[in-house]
Amino acid sequence: MSPPRLCHFQAMNPGGLHRLAYWEWGAADNPRVLVCAHGLTRQARDFDTLAQRLCQDYRVICPDVVGRGESDWLPEPEHYGLPQYVSDMVALLARVNAGSVDWVGTSMGGLIGLVLAALPASPLRRLVLNDVGPSLEWASLQRIGAYVGQRMHFASFEEGVAHLREISPGFGRFEPGAWEALSRPMFRPAEPGLRLHYDPGIGMVFRSLTPEAAAEAELFLWAAYESLQLPVLLLRGADSDLLSRATAERMAASGPCAQVIELPDVGHAPMLDRDVHLNPVLEFLLAA
Repeated sequence: MSPPRLCHFQAMNPGGLHRLAYWEWGAADNPRVLVCAHGLTRQARDFDTLAQRLCQDYRVICPDVVGRGESDWLPEPEHYGLPQYVSDMVALLARVNAGSVDWVGTSMGGLIGLVLAALPASPLRRLVLNDVGPSLEWASLQRIGAYVGQRMHFASFEEGVAHLREISPGFGRFEPGAWEALSRPMFRPAEPGLRLHYDPGIGMVFRSLTPEAAAEAELFLWAAYESLQLPVLLLRGADSDLLSRATAERMAASGPCAQVIELPDVGHAPMLDRDVHLNPVLEFLLAA
């Protein structure tokens, strides 16, 4: 299996330009394009297993959302949010010259895909939402806000891996060595030791979120979801504290009437790194 190609392009933010990175799998001339977008504090290499399984069928594009991974950090942290992320993904689709796109998004990456799919003349053709919907549980948002950017440096890889495991109980159980392999791209060299890959500034807007602002965003996201006219697969971790069963049921009964699959023994969010998580996604995408 050939390794992915690391590519870069420039996009615009209110303060100027920034460089975005993406990892590309499969034939660069394949017109069938799949974009995989990660969660709030994660990065593109979370999708290595999925990309390896699909790169014979798709040109798989896995971006590092701005402020994460190999992408630049924004000069003004208050600009981290869905408007900037969606704008960057529009630039990405222009960069890769994708006429139509399938989208897999985990958590934040799913919300980016949801908003992008709701835009007039959107190129999105099929949408997989991994443990995310228009309504997000307030207690879970507070839990996530409590750790984002709070501890960034570690004396050793082992210490960093243990920290990630502590703050990620919803990811479920892993085979020996699998958590370490999944965690390795999450760190960058620092002096001394290691640091997490992302800009701690991504937590600023997150921590300033109020219940009123969250409710307003929820109204916007429900309107976007109910306007969709494309097939949607919704994955829900059975133990998820972010995506409630009630929200999943509403998504199954309104708008595009998502196909909902609940995955056992995992919360927020399934990592799409094992057959029980991957197979529903493969079946949904390849059915087209």
